[in-house]
Amino acid sequence: MGNVKKVVIIGAGPAGLTAAYYLLKEGKGEFHPVIYEESDAIGGISKTVEYHGNRIDIGGHRFFSKSDEVMNLWNEVMPLQGAPSSDDKILGREIKLNKEGPDPEKEDRVMLRRNRVSRILYLHKFFDYPISIKWQTFHNMGFARTMKAGFGYMGSAIHKRKEQSLADFYINRFGKPLYQMFFEDYTEKVWGRNPSQISPDWGSQRVKGLSLWKAFTNVITKPFKKNSKKVETSLIEEFEYPKKGPGSLYEEMAKLVLEMGGEIHMEEEVVKLNLDGDKVTSIVTKSKEKETTVEGDYFISSMPLKDLYFAFGKDNVPEKPYEVATNLVYRDFITVGLLMKKLLIKNTTKIKTVNNIVPDTWIYIQEREVKLGRLQIFNNWSPYMLKNPTENVWIGLEYFASEGDELWSMKKEDFIKMAIKELASINVINESDVLDSTEIKVKKAYPAYFDTYKDIKLVQDHLNTIENLYCVGRNGQHRYNNMDHSMLTAMDAARSIIDPKSFKKEDIWNVNTEKDYAETKKE
Repeated sequence: MGNVKKVVIIGAGPAGLTAAYYLLKEGKGEFHPVIYEESDAIGGISKTVEYHGNRIDIGGHRFFSKSDEVMNLWNEVMPLQGAPSSDDKILGREIKLNKEGPDPEKEDRVMLRRNRVSRILYLHKFFDYPISIKWQTFHNMGFARTMKAGFGYMGSAIHKRKEQSLADFYINRFGKPLYQMFFEDYTEKVWGRNPSQISPDWGSQRVKGLSLWKAFTNVITKPFKKNSKKVETSLIEEFEYPKKGPGSLYEEMAKLVLEMGGEIHMEEEVVKLNLDGDKVTSIVTKSKEKETTVEGDYFISSMPLKDLYFAFGKDNVPEKPYEVATNLVYRDFITVGLLMKKLLIKNTTKIKTVNNIVPDTWIYIQEREVKLGRLQIFNNWSPYMLKNPTENVWIGLEYFASEGDELWSMKKEDFIKMAIKELASINVINESDVLDSTEIKVKKAYPAYFDTYKDIKLVQDHLNTIENLYCVGRNGQHRYNNMDHSMLTAMDAARSIIDPKSFKKEDIWNVNTEKDYAETKKE
């Protein structure tokens, strides 16, 4: 190995794998990445779980990015389709094909081009997401609600609130009535806290750029933008998606990392980081058999900041950053997979689908009488997520919980029964149409923006003093990043290791702090 530097990477999710891949590709043979993954699955919270031949995408992952670098990397690992998919053929759907791309009917290493439809179910009616200005919206809301929403919006346009909370953030952009209709309850389901208790940072990172005024101006100006090169092209309308779910892409990336000379060790939990002054000297990993000390030159961590500081140990780091990090809050995730004969909700759109099911990739459940937060329809992500895509509908019911709370502690069978009853109660399914079911739990899926989060800068500043440690990814930075942002943090970490003069380590924290909406790209 000679002068080759060893880079120890914690976590085999999108960030950890990207860091290893980038170092091997761009590092001129000077770096040897070694990944340690706690679980038995590649992909972190972007993994795909298979159950009886049907595949579940945990949380739903659209592959799009404002970053060409990320898009190019995804397509290096998994090329875009060069022939129609099975549902493209059934529907006679014309899509833009990659002439040299693989045929999804013959190969698995292929990205599909998919249409994105996401709506809100509220008052047992569908509303566009993001909220659109059109007759159907007003019709569904009714005259009284529409008038109230209009006056509320005008009031918010005249009197802007100081944005001290997520509630202030939403009300400034939509007015209080629309906030109460479309944002308050759903946000509380996700976080277990009212938006008035949550930092506005979450809104600035996840829904920045969205407002009723922008929706209105888009309707007015759209006819005049056709020939403009400055059109804001929304990638919400189309995205790429791996044939067999996001986990398959990261499994493919893991294969490439191994082929290029990297190492990946599964079921190895990192329980300790040893410090010597301002450097990490080694980590301690724990498997079923033993504990192992692993030395390295550089360390990249995508493990939750809370766990990272527990691994440092209270006596080895300054008191304030330790207290902030170890008291950070996370929301956990429970999904129920249901294999259905059919759905009760009808497709009243102009979008063609196999068996005329609703065209949504997911539906936000805004109904107050249920705990259910969101519904995924895997047929619309990829027909290859199902064993029998022309016969069944395969859906995911998404719940948000906190480890140890009432939802998290329910027995699997009881939770599935509750989920089925909830979905039936809002007329989405008939209980008798359920053919099969499963439940999956994911810890620390969502880093929360309240409690000690307000002092997160103390943690960032401390971590910046540890010369050879780089924190990347959603949990590694305690930031609600999309996959592309997580991958960009990893690329930046690799850049900083390869050439620290060209990229400063502390700048990795700046990914996803820009003010543009995360799902738009300027042409």
